Amino acid sequence: MTVAIEMGQTPQGGPAMLDLEELLATRLLVQGNSGSGKSHLLRRLLEQSAPWVQQSIIDPEGDFVTIAERFGHLVIDAEAHTEHALQLAGERARIHRVSTVLNLEGIDAETQLRRAAAFLGGLFEVERDHWYPMLVVVDEAQLFAPAVAGEVSDEARKLSLGAMTNLMCRGRKRGLAGIIATQRLAKLAKNVAAEASNFLMGRTFLDIDMARAADLLGMERRQAEAFRDLERGHFIALGPALSRRPLPLRIGATQTQPRNQIQRLTPLPEAPLADAHAVILAAPPPEAARPPRRQAPPPPDLLSQLMAAKPAASGAQAAGEDAPTPPSAELLAARRERLETILREVLADPEAAYRAHSVLYQDFLVRCRIAGLGADVPDLNAFRRLLTRARAGISETMAEESAWQDVTSRADTLPDDMQGIFLMLAHAARTGAPCPSDAAIARAYGTRSTGRARRVLAYIEEQDLIVCQLDGSGRRIITLTGLAWATAPGDPALLDETAG
Repeated sequence: MTVAIEMGQTPQGGPAMLDLEELLATRLLVQGNSGSGKSHLLRRLLEQSAPWVQQSIIDPEGDFVTIAERFGHLVIDAEAHTEHALQLAGERARIHRVSTVLNLEGIDAETQLRRAAAFLGGLFEVERDHWYPMLVVVDEAQLFAPAVAGEVSDEARKLSLGAMTNLMCRGRKRGLAGIIATQRLAKLAKNVAAEASNFLMGRTFLDIDMARAADLLGMERRQAEAFRDLERGHFIALGPALSRRPLPLRIGATQTQPRNQIQRLTPLPEAPLADAHAVILAAPPPEAARPPRRQAPPPPDLLSQLMAAKPAASGAQAAGEDAPTPPSAELLAARRERLETILREVLADPEAAYRAHSVLYQDFLVRCRIAGLGADVPDLNAFRRLLTRARAGISETMAEESAWQDVTSRADTLPDDMQGIFLMLAHAARTGAPCPSDAAIARAYGTRSTGRARRVLAYIEEQDLIVCQLDGSGRRIITLTGLAWATAPGDPALLDETAG
């Protein structure tokens, strides 16, 4: 079934249609100077296609967050998340098929490039099972795929340009349809622009941009002057998803409005300010002293969870009854052993490594009820810590050693999903076991991608927590910095995860 959406009207008054399925295969480039209606065009396209296909919007100015209110997109504030968290967010958005708006407003240009690249990398690198069709709209694409180096660092520019190149050059096979919009074609990297087969060209004034627009539409250079005469919201369309010949069209109305509306002229106040000098140049008020930052209390350990009073006990104390006698050390040890046995049973399932913590926790609770543990079970946060330790192979006795306290504090500096990997490496190094393979690390990370496992190792090494090296046979050795613990040589390409 062909799905066509109406973008607006032709000069003859007929509907200007866009073939959505053809767009997914051929990509789109939108060009127009500021005020040409470029963002309005993108909004119309997004609104019309929202019921049909998943979307992701890279929004440098926060203009498109209002779409979320009507169409249910998830707004991701890039300023509040790390690059690694944004990469994971991109992967999870594709896995769960959630439309998103990456809001990059309020952060500097270099950080915008880095975080947009991380999010696009997550969309691109998700596993094959999740290559669902998806529109990826990048507004102000010349910022993320610049033709020449600018004020940002060369590293940030390369990261962003690489992500944009992947989107436009290699994204089609992964279900990603890039829609890039730019004010200046001359400032957009040619290898990114060249991959689009559909074009919507709006008003532009500079000769170099008009010439490139005419070349892309197959028009003669003398016809390029027509781009100066286009009105706001009027574009010339060409491409297999739009028209086989250059087609003028006027973009239709939208259901939502940008958050940053164009300001209209407002008359100045009739009465002048009495003492403008005193008001405008008054001394700034003293800055209020910033209150000291509160430190979050340390998370309770398993024993604290087990010692917590049951609701029934709380009720008895409220009624004035004597509090129950705390459980003995022997009883606590027995309960702890039963909990660890149940946890091993949960992890015995081969698919447990790829399930969310919340799903595993529900299985854990059911098993605890069957075992008669009642309310004496850890909460979800404590369960996550137990799970991390169990996957790393660290026993209760080993965790109580002073050396492991140092290892745990080092692990706390990493993102939550990487702490278990570091503890697993530390355990192998402490016991002199072979270095875990890429497959074993990937499984512990909750993925089947060995490439992602190698990136995790590289990230941990960048934090100066480990040193990776190869021996003469190509086997990997990992040493923990500051502790002189080192694994035995292990084959990174080993497929048997249990072999390490």
